[in-house]
Amino acid sequence: MQNSRLTLTRKIFFWIGTLLGVALLTGCDAVTLTNLTPATLPENPSQIYTLTLRVATKGPSSVVPGSVKPHIVIDGQNVAMAKSSMGEGIFEYDYRLPPGRTEFAYYFLVEYELAYAERTETREAYSEINRVSVASRYVLSLETNRGPVGAHISILGRGFSPQDVIYFDQMPVRTVYESPTSLSFFVPALSPGRNYEVMLGGVSGNSPVGTFRIDASALSVAPTELNLRSGEMQTLTFTVANAAPAGGLLLDVTTDVPESVIMPEVVVPAGQNTITISVQGGKPGQGSLYLKGYDTGEVTIPVNVQAQ
Repeated sequence: MQNSRLTLTRKIFFWIGTLLGVALLTGCDAVTLTNLTPATLPENPSQIYTLTLRVATKGPSSVVPGSVKPHIVIDGQNVAMAKSSMGEGIFEYDYRLPPGRTEFAYYFLVEYELAYAERTETREAYSEINRVSVASRYVLSLETNRGPVGAHISILGRGFSPQDVIYFDQMPVRTVYESPTSLSFFVPALSPGRNYEVMLGGVSGNSPVGTFRIDASALSVAPTELNLRSGEMQTLTFTVANAAPAGGLLLDVTTDVPESVIMPEVVVPAGQNTITISVQGGKPGQGSLYLKGYDTGEVTIPVNVQAQ
């Protein structure tokens, strides 16, 4: 008989505990917390970073209107968050990062009231612990996401160094360091008509930049072949279909007889579609000049250099 009474008492406490647990879960389920802050934030000179939270009530809710009070717990402090101008139910807190730190952790605590038939009860909801890293080196944007072979393209960002290199599908391309906030590259002589993954690589690691599409373009050269004697000069004219973009259009001319051909770098000036250079004959030899990445495929200019 005593065992039966003890068993009944245990059951009563179990039922009470279960009911309390359900009530607490119901209160927690009354609101949803959504962290709108990215896990990585770009460094800024003020070292102030906005942390954003959305608080929403679920379905037909017994949450008392106006009772929601979001807080953020960061660096051991519990701080009230302010309403954001971004919309209803969105709250913000401007956090000043202490000097010398590049990471921080925080969580959200939201107090609210639930209305019952004859009373209200205060409840709390917690978020998980969130971690943020502040990036001193990052890419903001490409100047454009498409262009022809040889186009000069700028990249805006922060934390660039002279050792940084731009890669197209993991192949390094000609990169120009301009400042800690500006970098540029020349579109490489790769197959046109497709997209390439662009990546920034350097001593600080690799960062994805985006995708870039190489567009086909037409190129003509006159004369179509060169016949020179050693020391002799001859002009060579390159013509592209469209005017060169800002920064000029680099024509990446290569040759299989570098000792036989003496010529400058070929860059069509911005706003123009033609450039004429002088080519000097070097050591006697036969070979070609090559340009890749155009709609006709590889452009070839035969070269024949004879002795004086």
